[in-house]
Amino acid sequence: MFVLELSFKGGCREVGRSGLLVNGEILLDYGIKVGDVPEYPQNGMEPKAVLISHGHLDHCGAVPNLMYLNPEVYMTPPTAEFTNLLGRDTLKLAETTLSGVAPFDPNDLQRLNRLAHRKDYGETFKTHGYSACFYNAGHIPGAAGIHLKSESGESLFYTGDLNLQETRLVPGAEKFPEAETLVLESTYFGEEHISRKETEDRFIESVHETLERGGTAIIPAFAIGRTQEILMLLDAHGIKAYVDGMGREVYKILTKFPEYLRNPDLLDRAFGRAISVRNKQRGSILKEPSVIVTTAGMLNGGPVLYYLSRLYKDPKSKILLTGYQVEGTNGRLALKHGVIETDGAVLALKPKIEQYDFSAHCGDQELKQVVKDFCKKGTERVFAMHGERTEAFAQWISDEIGVEAYAPANGESFSF
Repeated sequence: MFVLELSFKGGCREVGRSGLLVNGEILLDYGIKVGDVPEYPQNGMEPKAVLISHGHLDHCGAVPNLMYLNPEVYMTPPTAEFTNLLGRDTLKLAETTLSGVAPFDPNDLQRLNRLAHRKDYGETFKTHGYSACFYNAGHIPGAAGIHLKSESGESLFYTGDLNLQETRLVPGAEKFPEAETLVLESTYFGEEHISRKETEDRFIESVHETLERGGTAIIPAFAIGRTQEILMLLDAHGIKAYVDGMGREVYKILTKFPEYLRNPDLLDRAFGRAISVRNKQRGSILKEPSVIVTTAGMLNGGPVLYYLSRLYKDPKSKILLTGYQVEGTNGRLALKHGVIETDGAVLALKPKIEQYDFSAHCGDQELKQVVKDFCKKGTERVFAMHGERTEAFAQWISDEIGVEAYAPANGESFSF
């Protein structure tokens, strides 16, 4: 008799450090939770295969730690490139911290690069007794939901991060296959997104207002996905922008994978018109009102801290946050208390801080619809993870749909 055992290693009742071990052999995601002190999934396992849903730190950032086990590693081609890019950045950042201790070494990253099998959407592959396949999950280029099927026919679908709506950068998620067990993200359970058009209109209006009063619009953006989308939006409205940080390297990667993009020509145009900033130029561009799209999206490191250190006393400027701000990050600190911490100092921010919902995740109603659709096709149990309200989501699923629903804690295991 087939037994399904799920061991939740991270990303439960929180956003960050995702990790799910299936039957002690197949690990789905292995990420880092960013913050002053990075957090990692629980270890004490020896997976034979690692499947990565997408190239964001909270899903792929800790994978190099596992290379001593020589597991099979599978990702989409863009995800493989992003994982390598983020790994190199993690090593670089470790050199500049007080501890100087990296979570892995360059050899681990090189081994991961060599071991990684690159699989496109819809390409079925076999690994340790399972048939596996990646499905477009929206979210960012290369993001995938993961379908696993055992030799005896039992199946599981893991959504990773999920977006049903198209953005300027990527199409929305595709139709997913049936599965007895569903494990899905819950980032925005209980919260609806404002329409993309309304968000874009308000954002562009705020940028214009900032420039008109002689201020600088600082736009912190995630390097992968968000930087490219924001530049496409600004370009569509004829706004000249500076771009600084890792988002430029991500663009170079994306030019290799146009099939994963919604409109590669518009992306090329946006980056062709944007002004790329080098380190020595940063001071000079602040001499006049400007628009700067820069990493990091949660204000934890990156060039954005340079700009904030120069402009934190300027009430004419604005900080336009474009994404989710995880608890424990500078971005959450700025939203809650109007301050950030950098180089051991606390800066009280005079620029107005605004947050715009350019989310690449499903909102409340879409999450609920995803669960309903799966359950109509025979899903017997649902696990809610990757969110701060997973227990309420599991209760809703149980009450409204009548299937088994769980909100696991990190370290919890389930067998069926």
